[in-house]
Amino acid sequence: MKKIITVLLFPLFLACKQVPSQKSKAPKTEEKQEFSAARKFFAEMEAKALSEPFRGIETENGKESGLFPIKSTGVSTAGIQKAAESFLHSLTPEQQERTQFDIEDEEWRKWCNVDNGIYDRQGISLKEMTELQKETAFGLMQASLSAKGLQLSKDIMKTDQTLKELNNGDTAYDEELYFFTLMGLPSPSEPWGWQLDGHHLVINYFILGDQVVMSPVFMGGEPIITTSGKYKGNTLFQDEQNLGLHFIQSLSKKLQTEATLSTSKHNNDIKAEASKDNVTLNYEGVPVSKLSETQKGSLVHLITQYINTMDEGHHKIKMEEIMAHWGSTYFAWVGETTADAVFYYRIHSPVVLIEFDHQAAVGVPNSPKGPVRNHIHTILRTPNGNDYGKDLLRQHLEKSHDH
Repeated sequence: MKKIITVLLFPLFLACKQVPSQKSKAPKTEEKQEFSAARKFFAEMEAKALSEPFRGIETENGKESGLFPIKSTGVSTAGIQKAAESFLHSLTPEQQERTQFDIEDEEWRKWCNVDNGIYDRQGISLKEMTELQKETAFGLMQASLSAKGLQLSKDIMKTDQTLKELNNGDTAYDEELYFFTLMGLPSPSEPWGWQLDGHHLVINYFILGDQVVMSPVFMGGEPIITTSGKYKGNTLFQDEQNLGLHFIQSLSKKLQTEATLSTSKHNNDIKAEASKDNVTLNYEGVPVSKLSETQKGSLVHLITQYINTMDEGHHKIKMEEIMAHWGSTYFAWVGETTADAVFYYRIHSPVVLIEFDHQAAVGVPNSPKGPVRNHIHTILRTPNGNDYGKDLLRQHLEKSHDH
């Protein structure tokens, strides 16, 4: 039990499974006890988080209000609504019952990036679906996401097949163990949304009229570069990694020092993963006001790598929102800045929080200890109470109540 307890003490998302080369040759009974402890850990962590009313990511100064007004964006969501209706109609009554939740249900907050061996998910998985149902499920994703967002999601799913191959067919890993739920009913005017939840891939997608909030979004993977098996050559997050490193390297030594929170990289440095909806997180690092015009352009390009997973119209709307608060945006760094460094970075403003992190190896055998480039976690959030579209929903419900 010693190794599993050590892992559980890492901040949140160093998964509880050890790579085979690191496992002790414990009897199966002891392995079962380890996984039972891991499942209990994540269940208790989630229960504790859900016991707290949602407030969102805030600084120690509290929530900034008035950031997310209800308004028309001019970007139609009719295609997304139609795709969601097609998906629902393809399900059996029993599957619909498992998949549909109220718009205010805490199911929004029930997600976790760890594998299915240690976390139970709601809804219906791709693995349970017929070919027609899979087609409509991917149709919903295609209508909601950009071509990049859809392909990246599929490529992340492929990494679970690779982990299955590398771990003797371990059933906790599977490229189809990704679960869909819908909150509310697809509507042109009432709030609704959908969630995809699975290992290394979580998308929360809220819709009100023609407004969209796509967050929290967790995207990660291991291995990042697949060198064998069914999906040999599958490669993830190279732009997010390399552009981040290039940006910190472009800064003067003085600004690098200001941006760097620590040169010591931990196994997990991310602050706002699952069950961390209410984190207090101050702005840290270097403010954009100190950057050159070229550096500002590079930072915008880096941010775009995370926002352009949305459909093109709403991607543009979100970038406009980010640029409206550009002067209050900060970039922070953890780790070295050498060509082969492992690192963490954070981009933080009143309306966006992006985190990138090289994690310790978990599922790939014979990996070195400590953080590696072959295991990456990223998170995209909307601070100040609008993750899951919560602030928009609050305003809508208040307005409805007044009428």
